[in-house]
Amino acid sequence: MNDTVNMHGDMAPPAPASAVNNHHMMMHMTFFWGGNAEILFSGWPGYNNIGMYVFALFVVFLLAFFVEWLSHSNYIKESANHVAAGLIQTALYGIRIGLAYLVMLSVMSFNGGIFLAAIAGHTLGFLVFGSRIFKKSPLTAYAKASDLPSMPCNC
Repeated sequence: MNDTVNMHGDMAPPAPASAVNNHHMMMHMTFFWGGNAEILFSGWPGYNNIGMYVFALFVVFLLAFFVEWLSHSNYIKESANHVAAGLIQTALYGIRIGLAYLVMLSVMSFNGGIFLAAIAGHTLGFLVFGSRIFKKSPLTAYAKASDLPSMPCNC
């Protein structure tokens, strides 16, 4: 008999044969390295698929970079209609927060490569869009830095 004992000491029936043969990803609760991770979606980037893992790293990098672009860009003209400007600003804020949460959920896979890709995307995005390196004119006390408020979670 191939019964197993569960955490309460009770006998549990054996797992079905179909469940034993499938590759189930283990949920990590500490950082780990390697390409065998599930990021955002069940089964993605896949098991032992280094090409898809590299693609997942690239996607997370781009998501983080795009969050920084949205955080430091000016889209709305000063002369714009206040209602239209407010609706555009609200939509952009929602998109930015949604993307930031996708990056956060990716990092919650606890994969070290994904963590580094997210940090690199945010860092390069800030360098290009938020730092003074690429600004055409120095910031003054009255200059508007961005159409969107800073993110409360700093993500």
